[in-house]
Parts: sequence; C-alpha cells; structure tokens
Amino acid sequence: MHPLLNIAVKASRAAGNVIIKYMDRVESLTITSKGKNDYVSEVDRQAEAEIIHIIHKAYPQHGILAEEGGFLKDGILNNDTQKDNDYLWIIDPLDGTTNFLHGFPQFAVSIALTHKGVLDQAVIFDPVSNEMYTASRGCGAFLNDKRIRVSKAKHLEGALLGTGFPFKQHQYVDCYLQMFKSLMLQTAGIRRAGSAALDLAYVASGRLDGFWEIGLKPWDLSAGVLLIEEAGGLVTDFNNNTEYMKSGNIICGNHRMHQAIHQAIQPFLSKELFQ
Repeated sequence: MHPLLNIAVKASRAAGNVIIKYMDRVESLTITSKGKNDYVSEVDRQAEAEIIHIIHKAYPQHGILAEEGGFLKDGILNNDTQKDNDYLWIIDPLDGTTNFLHGFPQFAVSIALTHKGVLDQAVIFDPVSNEMYTASRGCGAFLNDKRIRVSKAKHLEGALLGTGFPFKQHQYVDCYLQMFKSLMLQTAGIRRAGSAALDLAYVASGRLDGFWEIGLKPWDLSAGVLLIEEAGGLVTDFNNNTEYMKSGNIICGNHRMHQAIHQAIQPFLSKELFQ
C-alpha cells in the first residue's frame, strides 16, 4: 500500500471509531445548524480532528480542505483554498450526518489527496459495515483489498441508479424532478440513501450502475471520483467536461451507462443553472 494511502486508511479508521462510539448516544450530542437541512454535530468535529491530527503528524506541511474546518496550511486556518499547495487533503469526516443523527446506517468517512491539483489517493470507509474502499492513481480500486470494477450494464433498462436530492438548493427541484422521472421510467430503480461518498463507492464496486447529482461539494466528490476512475468508470459534469469540482454536478458510471444517463437528463438542463 502506498505510504500516503496508508495514512489515509489509518485516519479514516480513527474517525470511524469516533463515529461508532457515539452511535448509541446521539440524543446527548450537541447539534448545530449550518443552514437549511444542513447539520453538524460534535461527532463531525471530533472525527475531523482525529483525521487532521494523524495527517499532520505524518505530513505537517500538507494542506487540508475539510468540511468543518475550512482550509488549513501548516496548521493555520485559511479560507483561501486556491493557495499554492502541492499536496492537499480533502476531507469529509462524516458524510451523511443527517442519517447518522437519525440512526440510519448509511454514512461514511471520505478522505482524498490531490497532488498538484490531480487526485492521487482516495479512501471511503463505512464504519458500520467495516468496508474500506481505497484507490491510488494508476493502481486500481479496492474494497477491503479486493479489486473492484464498475458494472458492465449497457442500457438503462434493468439498471439500478443512485442519486441525491437537491435538498439545500430548492431552485433546482423542478428540473431535478424531471430528470428523476425520465430515468425512473427507464430503469429498474433509483436509490437515494443520503451519503454521496458511499453512492460513488457503490458505483466503483458495481453495486450501482450509475449515479447523478446536483450541487455537491469537493469533499463529497473527491475520493469517490478517483475510486470510479480507477475502477474503469467515467466521471463528468453535466456538460461532459471535468468541471464537477466547481459546479458540483456529476454523472458517473461505465462509459455506456454514463452516456445513457447524460442523454436522458439532457433535455432538462438549464443553461443558467448548469453551464
């Protein structure tokens, strides 16, 4: 295992231990709202602190972009995420906080590392199932050390897709529901489980044939993108480009499934919203 990936795995397990410790004590947690339908708990913050501690102990000069902590360089908080930095860790300590707070066992730790702006290492860890998804650029994608590949589905008919509702961005609801209806009528089913990181890991491992969503953040996407690419899949934004980190809009799957999803939602894309 690559030394950088090893640190990411170690950090994700430490965060997972924090999360599991509080699963039966959710009612005692301090929970605050960051915005409409957007919550953060002390578990998120403690898990993130564990990750940052382990990374900075091994690589004190690396930058960190974390969901709860902002951008850190040399241990100093800085909101300028464009600051020159060869190595940048992108962290979501608890992807699926709302699920966790309701006892719904669909959440994960997501850690990615970019080197000079290119995704290089990725870990998504499900602490409930003890499933560890890992990838290093050029070395393939793995689930608990077993090689994984995207599904071989060729058509929407019979396919199982994942998605996420634009619950923070209600201005997208109408066009999203049109996309949802179009794909629902053509597939075997659509799942919305509430953790984009796990959804992307499921695409990489072939559990889902494809996925699309509007308005995700870099910490939601980064690890999953590398996993899918290393598992033989394709990831783009709604314009078939690679600007998904900026727009937050994503389509992924094997190449034929990606094309099929893109074709199905194309009539409902708005130039003002998605381009």
